[in-house]
Amino acid sequence: MTKTLEVVLKRVLEDVPVAADFEVVERVAPTTAPAGQLLVRVLYLSLDPYLGPRLRGRHMGEPRPAPGETLPGSAVAEVIASGHPDFAPGDHVIGEAGWAQVGLMDARFARKVDPTLGVSNHLGVLGMPGLTAWAGVTQLAKVGAGDVFTVDAAAGSVGGTAGQIARILGAKAVGIAGGADKVAQVVERYGFDAAVDYRKEGWVDELKALTDGGPTVHFENVGQPIFNSVFGLLKTYGRVVICGLSAHHHADGPPPQFGLGPIVGKRASVMGLVVYDFYPRWSEWVKTAEPWLKEGRLVQVEDLGEGVESAPAQFERLMKGANTGKTLVKVGE
Repeated sequence: MTKTLEVVLKRVLEDVPVAADFEVVERVAPTTAPAGQLLVRVLYLSLDPYLGPRLRGRHMGEPRPAPGETLPGSAVAEVIASGHPDFAPGDHVIGEAGWAQVGLMDARFARKVDPTLGVSNHLGVLGMPGLTAWAGVTQLAKVGAGDVFTVDAAAGSVGGTAGQIARILGAKAVGIAGGADKVAQVVERYGFDAAVDYRKEGWVDELKALTDGGPTVHFENVGQPIFNSVFGLLKTYGRVVICGLSAHHHADGPPPQFGLGPIVGKRASVMGLVVYDFYPRWSEWVKTAEPWLKEGRLVQVEDLGEGVESAPAQFERLMKGANTGKTLVKVGE
């Protein structure tokens, strides 16, 4: 009888998740793949900011998982057995299989991936964060040469990838991050033109100087008060992509409000981004990104935990903003 380790919730979550809210349990692993399912061995597990509100039932109307249930989250895995004709043992796939060593994946929502591009890259620059960044930068804001591009949470996977794409397309990229280490990462690892530390006094004036008076495009991941400050610098007819509001994911009060007057005054275009809309175009993004990745123009910085048992602590780091880059758990070889 084969066993697998799996991370589940201990209790119904009411507050920001911490490591103590989870437990590692040993279960009997499935050994066959029912029709329409894939039996997989998880290689890397992705931990993403949206999972915080998702686990509390506060994300896009999706139900919260109950204690002991399989947790949501993307993984890159190797197929052990297939109950679907499009997949075979040995295939590398991305999909949901729980926070586990071995699990079942719904073949309808699984995608084959090329492991030669870097297995873990398929959860970061080639995964949902990369698709999100590409959609916002190229499909909504249509960034190009001559643009001055700003993004907050710039040390994270979405923000870091967005800035890299903007630079590849000819824009000047200036990141906003919290702390000297993250600012250094944005410039030295992601290759942004510059970055500012929003925790330092005078950061708005510094951003204004670095952006030649203000950005033409801003990619928003955090929310107020950073957004208010950056929007005040936005150039006339500027474009704003609102991707995430991580500062408000766990707030119990009403959602943040932003007046319409400043938008009119700036003649700004403000666009909301939900990455699910772009899932049908995922292969287009991977095809676009592949040469950039091979040339070293697109890089992934990883915050890596070892073993599925490390997932609770890794997730707490993510919720506290202590992570640097894409938060991952290496589950298997």
